[in-house]
Amino acid sequence: MKVSMFHLMPYRDLPDDFEQRYHSVWVDPPWTELGDAEKVGQYYNWTLDELIYAAKAGMDGICVNEHHQNAYGFMPNPNLMGSVMARATNGMDVAVVQMGSTLPTTNPPTRVAEEYGMLDTISGGRLVAGMPLGTAMDATLCAGITPIEQRERYYEAHDLILKAWTAEDIFAWNGKYYQLPMVNVWPRPIQQPHPPVWVPGLGSLSTWEFAARHNHCYCFLSYYGPKAGRGVMDGFWQFIDERGIEPNPFRAGFLQLVAVAESDAKAEQLYEKHMQYFYNKSLHIPPEFFFPPGHQDYRSLENNVRKGIFKSYFDKLDDIPNWKFKDFVDEGFVIAGGPSTVRDLLTDAIKNLRIGNLMVLLHIGSMPHELTLKNIDMFTREVMPHLHDTWDAEWENHWWPEKLRTKRQSTLAAL
Repeated sequence: MKVSMFHLMPYRDLPDDFEQRYHSVWVDPPWTELGDAEKVGQYYNWTLDELIYAAKAGMDGICVNEHHQNAYGFMPNPNLMGSVMARATNGMDVAVVQMGSTLPTTNPPTRVAEEYGMLDTISGGRLVAGMPLGTAMDATLCAGITPIEQRERYYEAHDLILKAWTAEDIFAWNGKYYQLPMVNVWPRPIQQPHPPVWVPGLGSLSTWEFAARHNHCYCFLSYYGPKAGRGVMDGFWQFIDERGIEPNPFRAGFLQLVAVAESDAKAEQLYEKHMQYFYNKSLHIPPEFFFPPGHQDYRSLENNVRKGIFKSYFDKLDDIPNWKFKDFVDEGFVIAGGPSTVRDLLTDAIKNLRIGNLMVLLHIGSMPHELTLKNIDMFTREVMPHLHDTWDAEWENHWWPEKLRTKRQSTLAAL
């Protein structure tokens, strides 16, 4: 089992009445009214400190992603963060998981090949190369990508990047969306033929198919917990089974919000308001932003509607603003409590979802820096060691940097 700390880098100080006064946390929140560059500089530094602390505490990977024009998670270039992480963790057996650069909005896509090549060389071959399709908010509403072109652009960018990493000779690329006369990427990654590729998704049938066809790891990035995620992951494993593909749990990943304290009662006292901040402010996004016409291809749209992939969440939208700690935990949106509670719930989730790569969101919403460090400390000491042996005796992880596939040891004593 591999466990990575995922960080969104959100704005931690939105006003109490944010969701009443503003249309959305994404795309159109006005910087001039809400943003404070001095505070944001502090957030970035806290975020890096928290991820590096997690690496030293024994986490298998540290993980960032890309989003634009929002207060929910604003790392417009995750590779800037990744470069700091790669340098600061040199000498540690920790993966730098970029989840990552959004392919359709990066032009030309060879920039992703180059920047990931830089990260893999700086880190000494510890990169996991995430290749996201991107949300409609980022790709369509912020970057102006026509929705029906987004997936085609993604496929072409993916093929170009992999060829740029593996071709013996300089080549010309004459694609539908990208035309490059001489592709000759410097540097190429240390990992050969290329770093493991992870494909994040939200339950799209086409993304399952794409990840399976290329033997990449599929990662379901959900904020709605294992109960809601079960439908998506059951569908994924059924898809894998029907095609006769090895049902190796390491070909799948899952994102989960986690909060650990000395007891269930203490967890409620420490974390409740930050859970409420995350679901009420950080996810204050109009539903129509998610699915502009053409963003999902017809097969995926039909599959999601028939199986009610998002129904469980949208059905709860009106209730969530009134939720307390117990509601978030009972619904599984956040796995929180004392160490034994969190261990048991996470173990059940891992087995029920059949996932070999777990990404834990240990900074939630408005959580202050010191509390985040406490959560990392409690999780890595009291919970993570009980998860690590899951699947290891039965399956080999082909989707992790080869030099890091053995179980790593904590370096907490160095903190």
